[in-house]
Amino acid sequence: MTEAVWIIFAFGLGAAVKTLGLPPLIGYLAAGFAISASSQFIGLPAESTTALQHLAHLGVLLLLFTVGLKLKIKSLAQPEVVGGGLIHFIISCAIFAPGIFYFIDVSAYTALMLAVALSFSSTVLAAKVLEGKRELRAFHGRVAIGILVIQDLIALFVMSLASGSTPSMWALVVFGIPLLRPIFYKLLDFSGQDELLVLLGLLLALVIGGFGFESVGLSSELGALAFGALLANHPRSHELSKALWSIKEVFLIGFFLQIGIGGLPDSNAIIFALVVTLLLPIKGILFFFLLLAFKLRARSAFLTGLSLTNFSEFGLIVASLLLPEWLVPLALAVSLSFLISAPLYRVAQPLYEKLSKHLVPFERKGFHPDEQPLIIKEDVLIIGLGRTGTAAYLYLENKGLSIVGIDSDPIKVEKLITDGFNAVFADAEDQMLWQQLQAPHLKYVLLTANDVEAKIIAATKLRANGFTGVIISHSSFTEDAEAINAAGANYTHQTFSETGIGLAKHLLREADKEIATG
Repeated sequence: MTEAVWIIFAFGLGAAVKTLGLPPLIGYLAAGFAISASSQFIGLPAESTTALQHLAHLGVLLLLFTVGLKLKIKSLAQPEVVGGGLIHFIISCAIFAPGIFYFIDVSAYTALMLAVALSFSSTVLAAKVLEGKRELRAFHGRVAIGILVIQDLIALFVMSLASGSTPSMWALVVFGIPLLRPIFYKLLDFSGQDELLVLLGLLLALVIGGFGFESVGLSSELGALAFGALLANHPRSHELSKALWSIKEVFLIGFFLQIGIGGLPDSNAIIFALVVTLLLPIKGILFFFLLLAFKLRARSAFLTGLSLTNFSEFGLIVASLLLPEWLVPLALAVSLSFLISAPLYRVAQPLYEKLSKHLVPFERKGFHPDEQPLIIKEDVLIIGLGRTGTAAYLYLENKGLSIVGIDSDPIKVEKLITDGFNAVFADAEDQMLWQQLQAPHLKYVLLTANDVEAKIIAATKLRANGFTGVIISHSSFTEDAEAINAAGANYTHQTFSETGIGLAKHLLREADKEIATG
């Protein structure tokens, strides 16, 4: 009963924090600290219970399982992802560990483990801010998620080494698990879209992956990650991840509550958190220059680095196992980093616009293959290849027009190319895309992307670069339509209102027919 009251209280604070545009987990941590304070000043009981510990552990396993679902070898096996993740980890540890050892009276081992915990970036925060701006599948979003997965793998490796546990002979059985992939694929296909899908995810993450690996002397965290990775290439892996997202968040409330209940931060913990937070820009700057070294453009390197400029809940997981006495100071540092990182990324695009003249000179000659200048030889450009964009493409193609479509989702683009579309991967919000665009025969542009900001940027940049052809868009709301037209569109179709008018016209035509025949 006590745990239920705590979770309700944490949910309330999390919801309150969310209204301020901040991640709810800051509220969960605050709830834990508030419960701990009630114990010290009011005398109410506040100790981490067995139920709360189990809830926290389940949250960690589900987090790792959903990370594993994103573990696509093709997207990870990229120089900028592997190299950027590993090199950043090594340099971060080389910077933080000596400083912690020199300025804080701790052992070399503790200094190194603290440096390891601080070197990671938040998977939860980065995924949320990127998804909130529909950039999760954009080039810089994929690079950021790839680096986060590399960091998660490093964290698991560190935890395995530090635990010193020896697996049993039965652990060799795990090497045969990939042979069972077809069975798990069929189970995923069979599960449909309802509660069976969620239950299958829980079964694989918590029982077969978590408990199964633990029973043979392996890390339950490794098991959850491994079974997520086993399903990563299935077409429904993203759907499964989305279905488990809310459940994972509920269970993670227990993890953050447990940290806060562990004790209030003292003055030393507060000073430690403030100091390492002041050093936070080092992470972002290091990511920026490392990614430039792999020939990413300044914009991609800047956006990727900014999304990773925070400390990680994964660092707290490492600390909970290896440095429990440092859990509260690290939790405070993570919270402060979220307070800075989340609002900052919301203004990432305008911030880059202001800083671009200082950042672009650092670019290397020759760009990454995914960031080459876009050359359009066709008459019609469709920006955004969702249902609206592909329907427009097929209609215009049947009329004999030469068309090319662009989309920021590489998986969608690959599928469309397979289906015979003339599609190109490109991000409409990329300012440099429009500056480097070569389109000598372009006459018409259709803006069918979901994001209003992408349409406004595309229209503005096309007109600024001298495009005098026709730009047509669509929008759900009048105020968005006005903004798109002000940016340079000739006409914006208001989807809801004009669809309603169209339906009403059909009704009147049918009514006229009845009158005529009656």
